[in-house]
Amino acid sequence: MPTNAQIIKNTITTDSVSHGLLTPYQAKKFLVQTFEATPFQQAIRHVTRTEKSGEIDKIGIGHRLLRPKVENTFDGVTASPTFGVVKYACEATRLDWDITNETLRQNIEGENMDDVVTNLMTKQVGVDSEDLLLNGEENAAEAEAFSASAAYKAGDCVTEAGGLYRFRVNHAAGAWNASEVERIGDATDKVFLGQNDGIIKALGNGHIIDVSGATEMDLEMFYKAVASMPTRFNDGTLRWMMSPTRAQQWELFLLNKIIDAGGAVPESLYKSPVGIPSMGVPMMPDNTVILSNPKNFVQVNTYAMKIRKDESSVEAIRKDKKFYVIHFDFDAIIEEIEATAMITNLPALLTELS
Repeated sequence: MPTNAQIIKNTITTDSVSHGLLTPYQAKKFLVQTFEATPFQQAIRHVTRTEKSGEIDKIGIGHRLLRPKVENTFDGVTASPTFGVVKYACEATRLDWDITNETLRQNIEGENMDDVVTNLMTKQVGVDSEDLLLNGEENAAEAEAFSASAAYKAGDCVTEAGGLYRFRVNHAAGAWNASEVERIGDATDKVFLGQNDGIIKALGNGHIIDVSGATEMDLEMFYKAVASMPTRFNDGTLRWMMSPTRAQQWELFLLNKIIDAGGAVPESLYKSPVGIPSMGVPMMPDNTVILSNPKNFVQVNTYAMKIRKDESSVEAIRKDKKFYVIHFDFDAIIEEIEATAMITNLPALLTELS
């Protein structure tokens, strides 16, 4: 399999593709590299399509299908798969950067600096894709400063005191009430987050365990999340997905219990609450934990990948620069919403309580 450096060399810096549309093979290789950027990207499913919008088939086979056999008798019951579709609609996005030729000449990497920076930018595409995959919120694009004279619906986004917030409930005209909203980023994030809806927003239609008011984490919230999901999905493929900081707070909670009450906590409980392994997802918000099979989450891309490089235009010559831009598109979908659970409004991190 080609190394990352070879992928970059072959699909980005050669004259044949640096200014145009990548072939399907080259686009796939580029996407593979972005998928390798984070553990979460490696764990979920990736689907590449030619069309920017369409449907992805899903197949179910039901359960409790076996029937008793009676010689020379057929009871008329047959099993057949059930077919469904999940719609997707890829949204276009881009990443631009430029490098002065002076930087290339004076850097210890020399001309190789071109490839090094391009490699870093390609990995950043993977990191940012994960961020949008999880936290995207299209309503954020239209967010304006909160107004006490305006009414807002659940799901509306506003900016307030440098933060970007989404209303959890309807808000009648009146003063700002922090209990009615959840912070989804900084005010400057609204353009980035507003590009597409992400998984966390879609999970709002699934099984929600709202622990608002809890002063600390506890094992019961994990059990409630598991119990909210149909048992057939609890098949050994489930994973807890949480930010690394939230995972560390869970460990601290257990350690404090030992200190306060004595005794011991099974070692497995630190990394596998309720016997289900956890995985750290850096782009997850600290106040949320997701339970699902990671393969239940799908990132859809198309082959319409463009990587452009300009070093011969008037502006490039006059400024002695090279200009680059990556164009691609994506969508985030959930194959089976019933196979998910989400713990929301977790207690503040200990650093926030001090």
